[in-house]
Amino acid sequence: MSMALSDRPSADAFEAAGHLERMNRDGYTIIEDFLDPATLRAVREGLAPHFGTHRGRNPFEGLTTERVYTLVARGKVFEDITEDPRLLALLDAFLAPGYLLSASHAICIYPGEAQQDMHFDDSFYPMPRPRGAMGVTMICAIDDFTAENGGTAIHPGSHLWGDVKAELAKAGPPISLEMPAGACAVWPGTLVHGAGANRSDAPRRAFTNQYCPPWGRQQENYFLGVPQEMARAMSPRVQALLGYQMNGSIMGQVTGRHPLRALVEGFEPSVAREPRAV
Repeated sequence: MSMALSDRPSADAFEAAGHLERMNRDGYTIIEDFLDPATLRAVREGLAPHFGTHRGRNPFEGLTTERVYTLVARGKVFEDITEDPRLLALLDAFLAPGYLLSASHAICIYPGEAQQDMHFDDSFYPMPRPRGAMGVTMICAIDDFTAENGGTAIHPGSHLWGDVKAELAKAGPPISLEMPAGACAVWPGTLVHGAGANRSDAPRRAFTNQYCPPWGRQQENYFLGVPQEMARAMSPRVQALLGYQMNGSIMGQVTGRHPLRALVEGFEPSVAREPRAV
């Protein structure tokens, strides 16, 4: 069972300043108690029907790794986590108002998977480094993250690097991100990292959300991936994170009107009703 809105942790009681200091200094932070036991159980139950059906399509996805995309639409618990006030408090400090959900998926790294290539998550936006983050990532442990089972490999401080290839060539080995199930790591999109190799005899499950600026192209196209009847039932904040919002007075409009009009039952684009030139 997902948390009721009134039961969610308050951002007021969340020590955001310390987490932001670590993100700025080290490139990441860990929220140890991000999921309570009931929510962690709901996450595991919600993902159970989706895991065990396929593997990744390429080495970057992981040929021995399974990914479940469009997670935000696969259960109320995932909607609630997407707009968790503690997470939003950190996002508010890094991204312009009106930021969007860029990616939302679960990851299961099976035994025998090799370490993923090192990368940074906002590399989709080809702007020279060093620079501020063009995105923020959270990854939440469904199973304990250890050095043996594929805990994410990271280079602390790499969010400040310029030429990543040059820096990797002279950098020492990355550290393994170790944290208990239910904990959540958050980092700016410039942090260099990669999923670790799973040398254990059990899968390592996690889920991740990535957020981007209001002007950025999202990795997942939620207008096509989330049916309108599902989006219609989501909270106003989650609807906005999916893209049903305006950025300024023009970006995101639908034929000159607010995109929320598209969620009104029976909505039909005006172009479908008007004459079209031959």
